[in-house]
Amino acid sequence: MLLWFAGCSLVAVWLVFKDPAIDYRLVVAGALLPDAVDVFLGGPRYLHSLAAGVATLTLVMLATRGRRGLRRRLLALPIGMFLHLVLDAMWARTEVFWWPAFGLDLTGDELPSLARPAGVLALQEVAGAVALAWWWGRFRLSEPERRRRFMTTGRLSRDLAGRGPGSGRS
Repeated sequence: MLLWFAGCSLVAVWLVFKDPAIDYRLVVAGALLPDAVDVFLGGPRYLHSLAAGVATLTLVMLATRGRRGLRRRLLALPIGMFLHLVLDAMWARTEVFWWPAFGLDLTGDELPSLARPAGVLALQEVAGAVALAWWWGRFRLSEPERRRRFMTTGRLSRDLAGRGPGSGRS
């Protein structure tokens, strides 16, 4: 379930913020982090809770006081983590989503992204691939300089931020 989380998170953050200066690599890292960690814990655990995203957001805000650029970059990580919760529909798993409000025990269950029927998983991955293809084309990442900038900084070229359909600007 890599493409689903990566592609949908990139597109969602772009459509909401339309900001080429966000480190989109950290958005993807945050969106993949809950499954990457909790798979080793045996299912949806701490990183699938709202508390983990809030704690990460709080840590970023406290650790970056007076360092606006660093704060701006690191905020992408909890944003990605929150998007993972949305894309995994974690609100439907009350005991995990609201942990520790309903108790400290988090046992059983498998990761939501692995528990769905194979057909649903396939459709989600296709949707993620379509989102990534849109992203690639929209920001012309086939051009080596644009791709290099994105891969090294996580940022997009400002000259493309306001152009084309779906950019939100006239």
